[in-house]
Amino acid sequence: MPAAPVPPLSEVLEFLGWRAAAACLGLPPQVVFARRESEALPALMACRRCPVARRCEETVAPAESWFDGVSGGRLWRNGRPATGRGQHRDAG
Repeated sequence: MPAAPVPPLSEVLEFLGWRAAAACLGLPPQVVFARRESEALPALMACRRCPVARRCEETVAPAESWFDGVSGGRLWRNGRPATGRGQHRDAG
């Protein structure tokens, strides 16, 4: 069976937009959408160096969507910032 054609990088970047620059790009969904800090740690660490962390939080709007997971350098549960020692707000 032949492999599916791979779109040109320019088309991928156009489709993904700012997400293409996200430091968490490529992390498994179970890490990005984890509810426990220990499971979300790779995503929280990625946020430290992420150039689009603020854009991520603005787009996801965790408080408005009852989001669970990592967005904008914080772990969210039911749209509220979860407390913990791995929370980082200096990204962005």
